[in-house]
Amino acid sequence: MNASLSPLAILGIVAIYFAVLVLVSFLTSGKESDNSDFFLAGRKSAWPLVAIGMVGSSLSGVTFISIPGAVGAGGVNQAFSYMQVVMGYLLGYFVIAVVLLPLYYRMGLTSIYEYLQSRIGWHGYKIGSFYFLLSRTIGAAFRLFLVAIVLQRFVAAPIGIPFSVTVAATILLIWLYTFRGGIKTIIITDTLQTVCMLSAAAITVVYIGNALETDMGGMVRLIRQSDYSQWFFFEGGWTDPNNFFKQFLSGALITIVMTGLDQDMMQKNLSMPNFRDAQKNMFAFSIVLFFANMLFLGLGALLYIYASTVGLTIPPTSDLLYPTIALVNLPAVAGVLFVLGVVAAAYSSADSALTALTTSFCVDFLGMREHEGGGAQVETPSETGRKVTSPKRQRLLVHSGFSLLLFLVIMGFELINNQAVINDLFKAAGYTYGPLLGLFSFGLLTNFRVRETITIGNTQFPALIVVCLLAPVISILVDRYSAELLGGFEFGFLILAFNGLLTFIGLVALSESPEEMDPDLLDPSTTA
Repeated sequence: MNASLSPLAILGIVAIYFAVLVLVSFLTSGKESDNSDFFLAGRKSAWPLVAIGMVGSSLSGVTFISIPGAVGAGGVNQAFSYMQVVMGYLLGYFVIAVVLLPLYYRMGLTSIYEYLQSRIGWHGYKIGSFYFLLSRTIGAAFRLFLVAIVLQRFVAAPIGIPFSVTVAATILLIWLYTFRGGIKTIIITDTLQTVCMLSAAAITVVYIGNALETDMGGMVRLIRQSDYSQWFFFEGGWTDPNNFFKQFLSGALITIVMTGLDQDMMQKNLSMPNFRDAQKNMFAFSIVLFFANMLFLGLGALLYIYASTVGLTIPPTSDLLYPTIALVNLPAVAGVLFVLGVVAAAYSSADSALTALTTSFCVDFLGMREHEGGGAQVETPSETGRKVTSPKRQRLLVHSGFSLLLFLVIMGFELINNQAVINDLFKAAGYTYGPLLGLFSFGLLTNFRVRETITIGNTQFPALIVVCLLAPVISILVDRYSAELLGGFEFGFLILAFNGLLTFIGLVALSESPEEMDPDLLDPSTTA
Protein backbone atom coordinates (compact mmCIF):
# COMPACT_ATOMS: atom_id res chain seq x y z
CA MET A 1 0.00 0.00 0.00
CA ASN A 2 1.06 3.59 -0.59
CA ALA A 3 3.32 4.45 2.35
CA SER A 4 1.50 7.71 3.08
CA LEU A 5 -1.90 6.03 3.08
CA SER A 6 -2.00 3.85 6.18
CA PRO A 7 -5.01 1.75 7.20
CA LEU A 8 -5.61 4.11 10.13
CA ALA A 9 -5.63 7.08 7.77
CA ILE A 10 -8.18 5.38 5.53
CA LEU A 11 -10.27 4.46 8.57
CA GLY A 12 -10.25 8.10 9.65
CA ILE A 13 -11.38 9.21 6.19
CA VAL A 14 -14.25 6.72 6.22
CA ALA A 15 -15.26 7.86 9.73
CA ILE A 16 -15.37 11.51 8.62
CA TYR A 17 -17.37 10.54 5.54
CA PHE A 18 -20.01 8.74 7.59
CA ALA A 19 -20.10 11.57 10.12
CA VAL A 20 -21.14 13.87 7.28
CA LEU A 21 -23.90 11.44 6.24
CA VAL A 22 -25.21 11.20 9.81
CA LEU A 23 -25.18 14.99 10.06
CA VAL A 24 -27.18 15.23 6.83
CA SER A 25 -29.64 12.74 8.29
CA PHE A 26 -30.25 14.86 11.39
CA LEU A 27 -30.60 18.02 9.30
CA THR A 28 -33.11 16.47 6.88
CA SER A 29 -35.24 14.54 9.37
CA GLY A 30 -36.63 16.36 12.38
CA LYS A 31 -37.86 14.78 15.58
CA GLU A 32 -41.39 14.67 14.17
CA SER A 33 -40.40 12.68 11.08
CA ASP A 34 -43.24 10.29 10.26
CA ASN A 35 -44.08 7.56 7.78
CA SER A 36 -44.85 10.11 5.07
CA ASP A 37 -41.26 11.35 5.29
CA PHE A 38 -39.74 7.88 5.65
CA PHE A 39 -41.68 6.19 2.84
CA LEU A 40 -41.98 8.94 0.21
CA ALA A 41 -40.38 12.15 1.60
CA GLY A 42 -43.83 13.73 1.83
CA ARG A 43 -43.96 13.49 -1.99
CA LYS A 44 -41.97 16.72 -2.19
CA SER A 45 -38.63 15.56 -3.64
CA ALA A 46 -36.95 17.67 -6.32
CA TRP A 47 -36.44 15.63 -9.50
CA PRO A 48 -32.89 16.90 -10.29
CA LEU A 49 -31.64 15.64 -6.90
CA VAL A 50 -33.39 12.32 -7.33
CA ALA A 51 -31.94 11.89 -10.83
CA ILE A 52 -28.37 12.36 -9.57
CA GLY A 53 -28.89 10.16 -6.51
CA MET A 54 -30.39 7.31 -8.53
CA VAL A 55 -27.18 7.05 -10.55
CA GLY A 56 -25.33 5.99 -7.42
CA SER A 57 -28.03 3.49 -6.48
CA SER A 58 -27.93 1.98 -9.96
CA LEU A 59 -24.16 1.67 -10.20
CA SER A 60 -23.44 0.18 -6.74
CA GLY A 61 -20.10 -1.05 -5.46
CA VAL A 62 -20.20 -3.99 -7.86
CA THR A 63 -20.17 -1.64 -10.85
CA PHE A 64 -17.56 0.64 -9.29
CA ILE A 65 -15.10 -2.23 -8.88
CA SER A 66 -16.20 -4.92 -11.34
CA ILE A 67 -17.02 -3.02 -14.55
CA PRO A 68 -13.54 -1.43 -14.88
CA GLY A 69 -11.96 -4.82 -14.15
CA ALA A 70 -14.14 -6.61 -16.72
CA VAL A 71 -12.89 -4.42 -19.60
CA GLY A 72 -9.66 -6.36 -20.06
CA ALA A 73 -10.58 -9.67 -18.41
CA GLY A 74 -12.17 -11.28 -21.47
CA GLY A 75 -15.51 -13.08 -21.36
CA VAL A 76 -18.73 -11.27 -20.49
CA ASN A 77 -18.61 -7.45 -20.77
CA GLN A 78 -15.12 -7.37 -22.26
CA ALA A 79 -13.86 -4.11 -23.78
CA PHE A 80 -16.74 -1.62 -24.15
CA SER A 81 -19.37 -4.30 -24.83
CA TYR A 82 -21.16 -3.30 -21.62
CA MET A 83 -22.32 -0.15 -23.42
CA GLN A 84 -24.60 -2.41 -25.46
CA VAL A 85 -26.37 -3.23 -22.19
CA VAL A 86 -26.46 0.47 -21.26
CA MET A 87 -28.08 1.28 -24.61
CA GLY A 88 -30.74 -1.28 -23.74
CA TYR A 89 -31.19 0.51 -20.42
CA LEU A 90 -32.30 3.61 -22.31
CA LEU A 91 -35.15 1.68 -23.95
CA GLY A 92 -36.16 0.24 -20.58
CA TYR A 93 -36.20 3.64 -18.90
CA PHE A 94 -38.41 4.98 -21.69
CA VAL A 95 -40.94 2.19 -21.05
CA ILE A 96 -40.89 2.92 -17.32
CA ALA A 97 -41.41 6.64 -17.90
CA VAL A 98 -44.35 6.33 -20.29
CA VAL A 99 -46.09 3.17 -19.03
CA LEU A 100 -45.35 2.38 -15.39
CA LEU A 101 -44.90 5.78 -13.76
CA PRO A 102 -48.29 7.14 -14.94
CA LEU A 103 -49.95 3.96 -13.60
CA TYR A 104 -48.25 4.17 -10.20
CA TYR A 105 -49.11 7.84 -9.79
CA ARG A 106 -52.70 7.41 -10.98
CA MET A 107 -53.22 4.80 -8.26
CA GLY A 108 -51.40 6.85 -5.58
CA LEU A 109 -49.23 3.90 -4.53
CA THR A 110 -46.74 3.79 -1.66
CA SER A 111 -45.59 0.25 -2.46
CA ILE A 112 -45.75 -0.57 -6.15
CA TYR A 113 -46.90 -4.11 -5.30
CA GLU A 114 -50.24 -2.67 -4.16
CA TYR A 115 -51.04 -2.62 -7.87
CA LEU A 116 -50.93 -6.41 -7.89
CA GLN A 117 -53.56 -6.56 -5.17
CA SER A 118 -55.92 -4.26 -7.03
CA ARG A 119 -55.49 -6.04 -10.34
CA ILE A 120 -54.73 -9.69 -9.52
CA GLY A 121 -55.62 -10.21 -5.88
CA TRP A 122 -54.19 -10.91 -2.45
CA HIS A 123 -51.96 -13.83 -3.43
CA GLY A 124 -50.36 -11.90 -6.31
CA TYR A 125 -49.77 -8.93 -4.01
CA LYS A 126 -48.08 -10.94 -1.28
CA ILE A 127 -45.90 -13.13 -3.50
CA GLY A 128 -44.80 -10.10 -5.55
CA SER A 129 -43.73 -8.27 -2.41
CA PHE A 130 -42.12 -11.42 -0.95
CA TYR A 131 -40.02 -11.93 -4.08
CA PHE A 132 -38.85 -8.33 -3.90
CA LEU A 133 -37.87 -8.73 -0.23
CA LEU A 134 -35.98 -11.94 -1.00
CA SER A 135 -34.18 -10.53 -4.05
CA ARG A 136 -33.21 -7.23 -2.47
CA THR A 137 -32.02 -8.77 0.78
CA ILE A 138 -29.66 -11.16 -1.02
CA GLY A 139 -28.65 -8.54 -3.60
CA ALA A 140 -27.87 -5.82 -1.05
CA ALA A 141 -25.97 -8.28 1.14
CA PHE A 142 -23.96 -9.50 -1.87
CA ARG A 143 -22.95 -5.97 -2.85
CA LEU A 144 -21.99 -5.07 0.71
CA PHE A 145 -20.05 -8.32 1.00
CA LEU A 146 -17.90 -7.52 -2.05
CA VAL A 147 -17.04 -4.07 -0.73
CA ALA A 148 -16.46 -5.39 2.80
CA ILE A 149 -13.87 -7.80 1.38
CA VAL A 150 -11.93 -4.86 -0.13
CA LEU A 151 -12.16 -2.80 3.07
CA GLN A 152 -11.13 -5.81 5.15
CA ARG A 153 -8.10 -6.57 2.99
CA PHE A 154 -6.74 -3.03 2.74
CA VAL A 155 -8.00 -1.35 5.93
CA ALA A 156 -9.37 -3.55 8.71
CA ALA A 157 -7.15 -6.66 8.59
CA PRO A 158 -3.82 -4.74 8.83
CA ILE A 159 -4.93 -3.21 12.14
CA GLY A 160 -6.46 -6.40 13.51
CA ILE A 161 -10.18 -5.71 13.07
CA PRO A 162 -12.20 -8.93 12.48
CA PHE A 163 -14.42 -9.20 9.42
CA SER A 164 -17.55 -9.45 11.56
CA VAL A 165 -16.77 -6.12 13.22
CA THR A 166 -16.15 -4.49 9.84
CA VAL A 167 -19.53 -5.66 8.57
CA ALA A 168 -21.40 -4.80 11.78
CA ALA A 169 -19.91 -1.30 11.90
CA THR A 170 -20.77 -0.48 8.31
CA ILE A 171 -24.38 -1.70 8.63
CA LEU A 172 -24.76 0.19 11.91
CA LEU A 173 -23.60 3.36 10.16
CA ILE A 174 -26.20 2.86 7.42
CA TRP A 175 -28.86 2.33 10.09
CA LEU A 176 -27.81 5.54 11.86
CA TYR A 177 -28.36 7.82 8.90
CA THR A 178 -31.50 6.13 7.54
CA PHE A 179 -33.60 5.07 10.54
CA ARG A 180 -35.21 8.48 11.06
CA GLY A 181 -35.63 10.14 7.69
CA GLY A 182 -35.78 7.14 5.36
CA ILE A 183 -36.21 8.17 1.73
CA LYS A 184 -36.26 11.86 2.69
CA THR A 185 -32.67 11.48 3.89
CA ILE A 186 -31.68 9.05 1.13
CA ILE A 187 -32.50 11.60 -1.59
CA ILE A 188 -29.82 13.93 -0.19
CA THR A 189 -27.22 11.37 0.90
CA ASP A 190 -27.40 9.47 -2.40
CA THR A 191 -26.81 12.72 -4.28
CA LEU A 192 -23.68 13.35 -2.21
CA GLN A 193 -22.54 9.77 -2.67
CA THR A 194 -23.05 9.85 -6.43
CA VAL A 195 -20.92 13.00 -6.64
CA CYS A 196 -18.20 11.28 -4.55
CA MET A 197 -18.29 8.18 -6.70
CA LEU A 198 -18.10 9.93 -10.07
CA SER A 199 -15.50 12.40 -8.78
CA ALA A 200 -13.34 9.51 -7.57
CA ALA A 201 -13.46 7.82 -10.98
CA ALA A 202 -12.84 11.07 -12.89
CA ILE A 203 -9.89 12.17 -10.75
CA THR A 204 -8.38 8.67 -10.93
CA VAL A 205 -8.44 9.05 -14.71
CA VAL A 206 -6.55 12.33 -14.34
CA TYR A 207 -3.89 10.69 -12.14
CA ILE A 208 -3.46 7.85 -14.62
CA GLY A 209 -3.06 10.42 -17.38
CA ASN A 210 -0.34 12.14 -15.35
CA ALA A 211 1.40 8.81 -14.76
CA LEU A 212 1.27 8.07 -18.49
CA GLU A 213 2.41 11.64 -19.23
CA THR A 214 -0.52 12.43 -21.50
CA ASP A 215 -3.61 14.66 -21.50
CA MET A 216 -7.28 13.81 -22.00
CA GLY A 217 -6.97 13.72 -25.77
CA GLY A 218 -3.97 11.43 -25.49
CA MET A 219 -5.85 9.05 -23.20
CA VAL A 220 -8.74 8.88 -25.66
CA ARG A 221 -6.28 8.00 -28.43
CA LEU A 222 -4.64 5.33 -26.24
CA ILE A 223 -8.03 3.71 -25.62
CA ARG A 224 -8.99 3.82 -29.31
CA GLN A 225 -5.70 2.21 -30.33
CA SER A 226 -5.90 -0.50 -27.64
CA ASP A 227 -7.63 -3.88 -27.65
CA TYR A 228 -10.26 -2.55 -25.27
CA SER A 229 -12.14 -0.11 -27.50
CA GLN A 230 -14.65 -2.39 -29.26
CA TRP A 231 -18.29 -1.44 -28.59
CA PHE A 232 -20.38 -3.68 -30.81
CA PHE A 233 -20.19 -7.47 -31.06
CA PHE A 234 -22.18 -8.98 -33.94
CA GLU A 235 -19.85 -11.72 -35.21
CA GLY A 236 -20.18 -14.34 -32.47
CA GLY A 237 -23.89 -15.02 -32.89
CA TRP A 238 -26.27 -15.96 -30.08
CA THR A 239 -23.70 -18.17 -28.37
CA ASP A 240 -21.49 -15.13 -27.72
CA PRO A 241 -22.27 -13.65 -24.27
CA ASN A 242 -21.36 -10.22 -25.69
CA ASN A 243 -23.65 -10.47 -28.73
CA PHE A 244 -25.23 -7.07 -29.38
CA PHE A 245 -28.83 -8.26 -29.53
CA LYS A 246 -28.50 -10.35 -26.37
CA GLN A 247 -26.86 -7.48 -24.51
CA PHE A 248 -29.28 -4.83 -25.77
CA LEU A 249 -32.42 -6.86 -25.03
CA SER A 250 -31.00 -7.92 -21.68
CA GLY A 251 -30.34 -4.29 -20.76
CA ALA A 252 -33.91 -3.31 -21.58
CA LEU A 253 -35.33 -6.22 -19.58
CA ILE A 254 -33.02 -5.63 -16.62
CA THR A 255 -34.17 -2.02 -16.46
CA ILE A 256 -37.88 -2.72 -16.74
CA VAL A 257 -37.78 -5.51 -14.16
CA MET A 258 -35.06 -4.40 -11.73
CA THR A 259 -35.97 -0.71 -11.84
CA GLY A 260 -39.59 -0.40 -12.97
CA LEU A 261 -40.85 -3.38 -10.94
CA ASP A 262 -38.48 -2.83 -8.00
CA GLN A 263 -39.68 -0.94 -4.92
CA ASP A 264 -36.16 0.27 -4.17
CA MET A 265 -35.76 2.22 -7.41
CA MET A 266 -39.39 3.25 -7.82
CA GLN A 267 -39.70 4.59 -4.27
CA LYS A 268 -37.52 7.54 -5.21
CA ASN A 269 -39.67 8.26 -8.26
CA LEU A 270 -42.85 8.09 -6.19
CA SER A 271 -41.43 10.66 -3.75
CA MET A 272 -41.98 13.47 -6.29
CA PRO A 273 -45.11 15.65 -6.41
CA ASN A 274 -46.42 14.33 -9.74
CA PHE A 275 -45.59 11.87 -12.50
CA ARG A 276 -44.41 14.66 -14.84
CA ASP A 277 -41.55 15.39 -12.45
CA ALA A 278 -40.95 11.65 -12.15
CA GLN A 279 -40.70 11.40 -15.94
CA LYS A 280 -38.23 14.29 -16.05
CA ASN A 281 -36.21 12.49 -13.41
CA MET A 282 -36.20 9.24 -15.38
CA PHE A 283 -35.07 10.88 -18.63
CA ALA A 284 -32.36 12.98 -16.92
CA PHE A 285 -31.18 10.00 -14.86
CA SER A 286 -30.84 7.77 -17.93
CA ILE A 287 -28.67 10.34 -19.71
CA VAL A 288 -26.39 10.83 -16.69
CA LEU A 289 -26.15 7.06 -16.20
CA PHE A 290 -25.12 6.57 -19.84
CA PHE A 291 -22.13 8.89 -19.48
CA ALA A 292 -21.30 7.56 -16.00
CA ASN A 293 -20.90 4.07 -17.46
CA MET A 294 -18.74 5.50 -20.24
CA LEU A 295 -16.52 7.00 -17.54
CA PHE A 296 -16.10 3.67 -15.71
CA LEU A 297 -15.38 1.74 -18.90
CA GLY A 298 -12.84 4.34 -19.96
CA LEU A 299 -11.28 4.08 -16.52
CA GLY A 300 -11.11 0.30 -16.90
CA ALA A 301 -9.30 0.52 -20.23
CA LEU A 302 -6.82 3.02 -18.78
CA LEU A 303 -6.14 0.79 -15.77
CA TYR A 304 -5.09 -2.05 -18.07
CA ILE A 305 -3.05 0.28 -20.28
CA TYR A 306 -1.32 1.69 -17.19
CA ALA A 307 -0.61 -1.80 -15.82
CA SER A 308 0.91 -2.85 -19.13
CA THR A 309 3.00 0.32 -19.38
CA VAL A 310 4.57 0.06 -15.92
CA GLY A 311 4.88 -3.75 -15.97
CA LEU A 312 2.34 -4.37 -13.22
CA THR A 313 1.11 -7.96 -12.84
CA ILE A 314 -2.67 -8.13 -13.29
CA PRO A 315 -4.31 -9.54 -10.12
CA PRO A 316 -5.85 -13.03 -10.50
CA THR A 317 -9.26 -11.51 -9.77
CA SER A 318 -10.12 -8.61 -12.08
CA ASP A 319 -12.17 -6.97 -9.29
CA LEU A 320 -8.89 -6.22 -7.48
CA LEU A 321 -7.27 -4.32 -10.38
CA TYR A 322 -8.77 -0.92 -9.58
CA PRO A 323 -8.21 -1.09 -5.79
CA THR A 324 -4.66 -2.39 -6.23
CA ILE A 325 -3.60 0.41 -8.59
CA ALA A 326 -5.42 3.13 -6.66
CA LEU A 327 -4.17 2.08 -3.22
CA VAL A 328 -0.68 0.86 -4.10
CA ASN A 329 0.60 2.46 -7.31
CA LEU A 330 -0.98 5.91 -7.61
CA PRO A 331 -0.45 8.90 -5.28
CA ALA A 332 -2.16 8.83 -1.88
CA VAL A 333 -4.88 11.24 -3.00
CA ALA A 334 -6.01 8.70 -5.60
CA GLY A 335 -6.21 6.05 -2.88
CA VAL A 336 -8.26 8.33 -0.64
CA LEU A 337 -10.65 9.04 -3.50
CA PHE A 338 -10.93 5.34 -4.30
CA VAL A 339 -11.90 4.56 -0.71
CA LEU A 340 -14.51 7.33 -0.70
CA GLY A 341 -15.77 6.21 -4.10
CA VAL A 342 -16.13 2.55 -3.23
CA VAL A 343 -17.82 3.32 0.09
CA ALA A 344 -20.17 5.76 -1.63
CA ALA A 345 -20.95 3.24 -4.37
CA ALA A 346 -21.71 0.47 -1.89
CA TYR A 347 -23.78 2.48 0.51
CA SER A 348 -25.74 4.54 -2.00
CA SER A 349 -27.15 1.18 -3.11
CA ALA A 350 -27.41 -0.43 0.34
CA ASP A 351 -29.04 2.47 2.15
CA SER A 352 -31.86 2.81 -0.36
CA ALA A 353 -32.29 -0.97 -0.38
CA LEU A 354 -32.65 -1.01 3.42
CA THR A 355 -35.21 1.80 3.25
CA ALA A 356 -37.15 0.06 0.47
CA LEU A 357 -37.15 -3.27 2.34
CA THR A 358 -38.54 -1.51 5.40
CA THR A 359 -41.18 0.31 3.36
CA SER A 360 -42.30 -2.78 1.48
CA PHE A 361 -42.63 -4.92 4.62
CA CYS A 362 -44.43 -2.17 6.56
CA VAL A 363 -46.91 -1.43 3.77
CA ASP A 364 -47.35 -4.86 2.19
CA PHE A 365 -47.29 -7.08 5.28
CA LEU A 366 -48.11 -4.81 8.23
CA GLY A 367 -50.67 -2.72 6.34
CA MET A 368 -49.18 0.67 7.27
CA ARG A 369 -50.27 3.70 5.34
CA GLU A 370 -48.16 6.63 4.24
CA HIS A 371 -49.61 9.17 6.69
CA GLU A 372 -49.55 6.97 9.78
CA GLY A 373 -46.97 7.10 12.52
CA GLY A 374 -46.24 10.70 13.41
CA GLY A 375 -43.26 11.49 15.55
CA ALA A 376 -45.38 12.32 18.61
CA GLN A 377 -46.91 8.85 18.84
CA VAL A 378 -45.96 6.53 21.68
CA GLU A 379 -47.10 3.19 22.94
CA THR A 380 -50.57 3.53 24.40
CA PRO A 381 -52.78 1.09 26.30
CA SER A 382 -55.44 -0.64 24.22
CA GLU A 383 -58.96 -1.33 25.44
CA THR A 384 -57.85 -4.78 26.61
CA GLY A 385 -55.03 -3.34 28.70
CA ARG A 386 -52.26 -4.50 26.35
CA LYS A 387 -49.82 -2.04 24.85
CA VAL A 388 -50.27 -1.13 21.20
CA THR A 389 -47.10 -0.39 19.28
CA SER A 390 -47.32 2.81 17.27
CA PRO A 391 -46.72 2.68 13.49
CA LYS A 392 -43.53 4.69 13.90
CA ARG A 393 -42.15 2.28 16.50
CA GLN A 394 -43.14 -0.68 14.32
CA ARG A 395 -41.29 0.88 11.40
CA LEU A 396 -38.16 1.36 13.52
CA LEU A 397 -38.29 -2.27 14.65
CA VAL A 398 -38.66 -3.46 11.04
CA HIS A 399 -35.79 -1.22 9.95
CA SER A 400 -33.57 -2.65 12.69
CA GLY A 401 -34.67 -6.19 11.84
CA PHE A 402 -33.64 -5.86 8.20
CA SER A 403 -30.29 -4.36 9.28
CA LEU A 404 -29.67 -7.44 11.40
CA LEU A 405 -30.80 -9.71 8.56
CA LEU A 406 -28.29 -8.10 6.17
CA PHE A 407 -25.52 -8.67 8.71
CA LEU A 408 -26.46 -12.34 9.08
CA VAL A 409 -26.63 -12.93 5.32
CA ILE A 410 -23.21 -11.30 4.78
CA MET A 411 -21.70 -13.42 7.54
CA GLY A 412 -23.31 -16.45 5.90
CA PHE A 413 -21.47 -15.56 2.67
CA GLU A 414 -18.25 -15.38 4.68
CA LEU A 415 -18.88 -18.83 6.18
CA ILE A 416 -19.53 -20.31 2.72
CA ASN A 417 -16.17 -18.89 1.61
CA ASN A 418 -16.75 -20.01 -1.97
CA GLN A 419 -17.07 -17.24 -4.56
CA ALA A 420 -18.73 -19.55 -7.10
CA VAL A 421 -21.43 -20.60 -4.62
CA ILE A 422 -22.04 -17.00 -3.56
CA ASN A 423 -22.35 -15.91 -7.20
CA ASP A 424 -24.88 -18.70 -7.73
CA LEU A 425 -26.91 -17.48 -4.75
CA PHE A 426 -26.87 -13.93 -6.14
CA LYS A 427 -27.93 -15.21 -9.55
CA ALA A 428 -30.70 -17.34 -8.00
CA ALA A 429 -32.07 -14.24 -6.29
CA GLY A 430 -32.32 -12.65 -9.73
CA TYR A 431 -34.65 -15.43 -10.88
CA THR A 432 -37.33 -14.11 -8.56
CA TYR A 433 -37.70 -11.02 -10.75
CA GLY A 434 -39.12 -13.25 -13.51
CA PRO A 435 -42.43 -13.84 -11.71
CA LEU A 436 -42.67 -10.09 -11.07
CA LEU A 437 -42.32 -9.50 -14.81
CA GLY A 438 -44.99 -12.13 -15.49
CA LEU A 439 -47.37 -10.77 -12.83
CA PHE A 440 -47.17 -7.16 -13.99
CA SER A 441 -47.37 -8.17 -17.67
CA PHE A 442 -50.45 -10.27 -16.94
CA GLY A 443 -52.04 -7.36 -15.11
CA LEU A 444 -51.23 -4.77 -17.79
CA LEU A 445 -51.80 -6.82 -20.96
CA THR A 446 -54.89 -8.87 -20.10
CA ASN A 447 -58.21 -8.41 -18.36
CA PHE A 448 -58.29 -11.98 -17.00
CA ARG A 449 -58.41 -13.07 -13.38
CA VAL A 450 -56.44 -16.05 -12.09
CA ARG A 451 -58.56 -18.85 -10.65
CA GLU A 452 -58.42 -19.17 -6.90
CA THR A 453 -57.14 -22.75 -6.72
CA ILE A 454 -55.69 -25.60 -8.75
CA THR A 455 -56.12 -29.27 -7.83
CA ILE A 456 -52.97 -31.40 -7.73
CA GLY A 457 -53.81 -34.99 -6.82
CA ASN A 458 -56.50 -34.65 -4.21
CA THR A 459 -55.19 -31.36 -2.79
CA GLN A 460 -56.07 -27.82 -3.75
CA PHE A 461 -53.37 -25.16 -3.92
CA PRO A 462 -53.54 -21.41 -4.69
CA ALA A 463 -53.15 -21.36 -8.49
CA LEU A 464 -51.14 -18.17 -8.65
CA ILE A 465 -48.60 -19.28 -6.04
CA VAL A 466 -48.05 -22.58 -7.85
CA VAL A 467 -47.26 -20.75 -11.09
CA CYS A 468 -44.95 -18.22 -9.42
CA LEU A 469 -43.02 -20.93 -7.61
CA LEU A 470 -42.67 -23.27 -10.58
CA ALA A 471 -41.55 -20.64 -13.12
CA PRO A 472 -38.23 -19.81 -11.37
CA VAL A 473 -37.48 -23.50 -10.75
CA ILE A 474 -38.03 -24.38 -14.41
CA SER A 475 -36.00 -21.34 -15.47
CA ILE A 476 -33.05 -22.39 -13.28
CA LEU A 477 -33.04 -25.86 -14.83
CA VAL A 478 -33.39 -24.56 -18.41
CA ASP A 479 -30.66 -21.97 -17.86
CA ARG A 480 -28.30 -24.58 -16.39
CA TYR A 481 -28.65 -26.99 -19.33
CA SER A 482 -29.40 -24.57 -22.19
CA ALA A 483 -25.93 -24.92 -23.77
CA GLU A 484 -26.40 -28.70 -24.12
CA LEU A 485 -30.01 -28.52 -25.20
CA LEU A 486 -29.80 -25.51 -27.55
CA GLY A 487 -26.53 -25.99 -29.41
CA GLY A 488 -24.35 -23.78 -27.25
CA PHE A 489 -26.90 -21.01 -26.68
CA GLU A 490 -26.88 -19.54 -23.17
CA PHE A 491 -29.64 -17.24 -21.98
CA GLY A 492 -27.61 -14.91 -19.80
CA PHE A 493 -29.88 -12.12 -18.58
CA LEU A 494 -32.45 -13.14 -21.21
CA ILE A 495 -33.50 -15.80 -18.71
CA LEU A 496 -35.56 -12.99 -17.17
CA ALA A 497 -37.69 -12.90 -20.31
CA PHE A 498 -38.07 -16.68 -20.34
CA ASN A 499 -38.96 -16.72 -16.66
CA GLY A 500 -41.49 -13.94 -17.07
CA LEU A 501 -42.99 -15.61 -20.14
CA LEU A 502 -43.42 -18.88 -18.24
CA THR A 503 -45.19 -17.02 -15.45
CA PHE A 504 -47.39 -15.14 -17.91
CA ILE A 505 -48.39 -18.32 -19.81
CA GLY A 506 -49.10 -20.14 -16.55
CA LEU A 507 -51.30 -17.32 -15.28
CA VAL A 508 -53.25 -17.15 -18.56
CA ALA A 509 -53.70 -20.95 -18.59
CA LEU A 510 -55.18 -20.85 -15.09
CA SER A 511 -57.37 -17.81 -15.65
CA GLU A 512 -61.04 -17.21 -16.07
CA SER A 513 -62.05 -15.57 -19.33
CA PRO A 514 -63.77 -12.17 -19.06
CA GLU A 515 -67.25 -13.57 -19.79
CA GLU A 516 -66.93 -15.91 -16.78
CA MET A 517 -66.19 -13.04 -14.42
CA ASP A 518 -68.12 -10.44 -12.52
CA PRO A 519 -67.87 -7.30 -14.74
CA ASP A 520 -66.87 -5.19 -11.71
CA LEU A 521 -63.68 -7.25 -11.35
CA LEU A 522 -62.43 -6.03 -14.71
CA ASP A 523 -61.96 -2.53 -13.26
CA PRO A 524 -59.00 -2.50 -10.84
CA SER A 525 -60.38 0.58 -9.10
CA THR A 526 -63.34 -1.44 -7.81
CA THR A 527 -61.19 -3.93 -5.90
CA ALA A 528 -59.48 -3.58 -2.55
